[in-house]
Amino acid sequence: MMELMIDAHGVIRCLYDETLLLNSLGSPVIQRASHVEPTAEGQWEADLSPVSGPRLGPFSRRSAALAAETVWLQQNWLLSDTME
Repeated sequence: MMELMIDAHGVIRCLYDETLLLNSLGSPVIQRASHVEPTAEGQWEADLSPVSGPRLGPFSRRSAALAAETVWLQQNWLLSDTME
């Protein structure tokens, strides 16, 4: 489920997926919130530094890193009072 957060000025914030074509709401500005990358040891980390967040992991599976990334973004960025 794609959640859209709309501030008092009509600015929409969301975690991108292909559920909704964002250009149907206007001209989207899409920015990377994180990087999920493998480590030298074959583990996975989610680096949330693009939104001033932490580095999560390591995880043995990429899917676990992606899930942790999503949870962190939903709890700490999507509902944030300040737009990055």
